[in-house]
Amino acid sequence: MADYADVYRRSLADPEGFWGEQAALVTWFRKPTRVLDADSPPFYRWFPDGRLNTCYNALDRHVIAGRGDQAALIYDSPVTGTTETITYATLLQDVAAFAGALRDLGVSQGDRVVIYMPMVPEAVVAMLACARLGAVHSVVFGGFAANELAVRIDDAQPKVVVSASCGIEPTRVVEYKPLLDRALELATHEPSSCVVLQRPQAEATLVEGRDLNWATAMHAGRTNPAPCTEVAATDPLYILYTSGTTGKPKGILRDNGGHAVALAWSMRNIYDIGAGQVWWTASDVGWVVGHSYIVYGPLIVGATSVLYEGKPVGTPDAGAFWRVVAEHGVEALFTAPTAIRAIKKEDPEGILLASHDISSLRHLFLAGERLDPGTYEWAGRILGVPVVDHRWQTETGWAVVANLRGLDLMPTRPGSPSVPVPGFDVQVLLPDGTVAGPGQEGSLAIRLPLPPGTLQTLWRDDARYVSSYLAAYDGYYLSGDGGYVDDDGYVYVMGRTDDVINVAGHRLSTGAIEGVLAAHPAVAECAVIGAADSLKGQVPRGFVVLKAGADPEGVAAELVAAVRDQIGPVAAFKDVAIVDGLPKTRSGKILRRTMRQVADGEEPAVPSTIEDPAVLAALEPVLRKE
Repeated sequence: MADYADVYRRSLADPEGFWGEQAALVTWFRKPTRVLDADSPPFYRWFPDGRLNTCYNALDRHVIAGRGDQAALIYDSPVTGTTETITYATLLQDVAAFAGALRDLGVSQGDRVVIYMPMVPEAVVAMLACARLGAVHSVVFGGFAANELAVRIDDAQPKVVVSASCGIEPTRVVEYKPLLDRALELATHEPSSCVVLQRPQAEATLVEGRDLNWATAMHAGRTNPAPCTEVAATDPLYILYTSGTTGKPKGILRDNGGHAVALAWSMRNIYDIGAGQVWWTASDVGWVVGHSYIVYGPLIVGATSVLYEGKPVGTPDAGAFWRVVAEHGVEALFTAPTAIRAIKKEDPEGILLASHDISSLRHLFLAGERLDPGTYEWAGRILGVPVVDHRWQTETGWAVVANLRGLDLMPTRPGSPSVPVPGFDVQVLLPDGTVAGPGQEGSLAIRLPLPPGTLQTLWRDDARYVSSYLAAYDGYYLSGDGGYVDDDGYVYVMGRTDDVINVAGHRLSTGAIEGVLAAHPAVAECAVIGAADSLKGQVPRGFVVLKAGADPEGVAAELVAAVRDQIGPVAAFKDVAIVDGLPKTRSGKILRRTMRQVADGEEPAVPSTIEDPAVLAALEPVLRKE
């Protein structure tokens, strides 16, 4: 294995030499002779004169190499009782056919296509078909509210919308077509066509002249499948909107060439996964994790990717993940900490694990939110494999901080996602812009230029890109996270910078307090917010969900004592509420900002991505102390 320190140093000292070598990981129609275009900072472009096709790299080249019979996707859907293995050859045929159908509907290079689908193979087919044509896809999480879908349609201005008749939850069927129809009524932009996958659980009524059945489109496309369109490395591959609370969403714009190179490098060096190995990202194609590591990353390196339509609990129980690992021989699992906490809450002793042989599993990767030490230790103990925390964002597209399992193996540490990934010059900045010393907290930032695979800009909004991410510190991308770096170079992310609270003049991280609460053996998950206080300015308030079967007697007092012992009396931590659930986004992030607004008596800015508004409604009396 290569030495991490040497690789990291070279990536920063000679980024053009380093990434120029990594460009060989993908297949080019025209190899780039220039690695980095830095002529117009802060707008940097990677491999500017290279030409390729992302779909070709994900499918065609593997079939040409003789691996067409290998599984590309394993579709596992406990909500429909379906399991299906799709080979690279079959997936290529389906993608070429659907690309032909989109082409016949007028979609060409540079056109946008909005994809609004559940976790089904057709969603992957639609994404890759757009890439095949050089069209730009914008995936919207299936079941998103009609108004939010309308806003994204108006911003992306798609020529075609691809959807399904419904999505399936463990306890209900969610009809997508009425939401799509309402969104198109609200939107000012009118796509020329909608392609709708009819699912037997709830068939949709199609609008004559506008809507086309997926099966009909595929039948026509198979008669004249589309070849790959050669595109520039700097041409856009997709737009993915971040979940803003109000106003216009931010459309993260990702390119083709830098994206393909970065994901190929990350699969091998961060995740230690290559051709023929079985990889499972338990997320959704509506999120960046699904884009990078359900679809593009694993397919570009020729791995087998598990596509899971289910939940960590309730489909049918808290052993669902272990069943999937065992049945499909999964070597590495990537999910969010909230999924593991949900399993821990329902099955704290890991009893359901005993009936599944998970000996194939080598690593558990977690990202998407702060990984508390309690969940880290619990997962490592019951699974017996390394639990690898890593940190990244929709904007970066891949990990900024990680423990790179394909390089020399470094020890993992509770509370830290480990070290900066090669290509990312991570610094901790103080308010005056100076670099903090070891152990000194500040704003986590990345020195420009960002490496390949990160956002180019915001869709049709360069000014907002600069003001949102680049204006705070000259020459740096501001992550919005606060944290510090220890003497060994390990990064500790203490939460969003607005989760740092000021208690009587003392700056405290709510993440540090959460770490103490999560370590209690009765706690399944928790959140700490800083609530307004007339005397101290702010005081921390804790909200705790207990594990199944835990005795709540005395837990609150024990938690207060633990914080006093480990953080100190300066935290003024006295308020703990035991609750049934915490409000989250559909990707598992706890809505701390919204909780804080409710606690302070403000009108909360509830994001459109909230998973279950009823959880927030049930919590409101506790937050307001009614």
